[in-house]
Amino acid sequence: MGVIINKIMLRNLSVKAPAKINLYLKVMPKRPDGFHNIESIFQKIPLFDDITVIQSDLSNTCRVECKEMKLPIENTITSMYREFVKVTGITKGVNVILKKRIPSGAGLGGGSSDAASFLEALNRFFNTKLNHNTKHTLATKIGSDVPFFLGPDCALVTGRGDIIREIPVRKDLFFVLVIPDVHSSTKEAYAFVDEWMEQHIEKSVLSMADLEYMYENNVSDWTFSNTFSDSQIYHYPEIGKALSDIRLSGALFAEMSGSGSSVFGVFLSEKKAKAATDLLLHKWKRCLMVSSSDFSCVAGIQ
Repeated sequence: MGVIINKIMLRNLSVKAPAKINLYLKVMPKRPDGFHNIESIFQKIPLFDDITVIQSDLSNTCRVECKEMKLPIENTITSMYREFVKVTGITKGVNVILKKRIPSGAGLGGGSSDAASFLEALNRFFNTKLNHNTKHTLATKIGSDVPFFLGPDCALVTGRGDIIREIPVRKDLFFVLVIPDVHSSTKEAYAFVDEWMEQHIEKSVLSMADLEYMYENNVSDWTFSNTFSDSQIYHYPEIGKALSDIRLSGALFAEMSGSGSSVFGVFLSEKKAKAATDLLLHKWKRCLMVSSSDFSCVAGIQ
């Protein structure tokens, strides 16, 4: 049975939750409240989790089923449901089927994207007509990266991740991703980077104007960096090996995404990107290629 629409609500609804990569990521020193400001370029990529929301007969309940991985009892989806009902007064429960394709602990934003896409689904499922500002506020309560996934495909992101300025997304890029067999939690990564920043001088820093200009121009001239990279490679040498292998495969630019552990290479030729993927698959079991031209929308309603 497909999606059933009536005057009150949908019976079931499916959405896609896209991954992201950080082409550039600068982490600022810890703030007095314990959080960090960032400066970054976020770009969504066509690697998706699938989320299906189904009406439940139980009230005030959000049950999540995921066959691909064991989720904690409290996760970004259940947390978003809790915040959503606080704002809307909705008491109806939902069952959620989550099909995970975005690796966990890889710096690709899977949990954050799931929360944002689930919010979009709830908003339509219950016909609550929340405006963007309300959804943005809800997103910030769940995680720093969540607001981005409510917005554009590519953006300059500052603050805790909650200040988002859209920039035109490039459609000529091919990304080859390698996900080492390393699970790096965000909490651990920030602890490592705080220690690292106390002992090392920061690499050259780009202004926000430089970031947008560089993104728009020759990939071979990119000097983007990621503050997390050095400390993560120090603790997890496999990340460094993956990054080295991507560079040797012919990538015009390569870096780690987010707090790791995934690394990516950028190509302008599909043929070269496919050749690099084939080469890397001989050494890394989790390697894939995606094209920026295949993706041109925020989480889609099916």
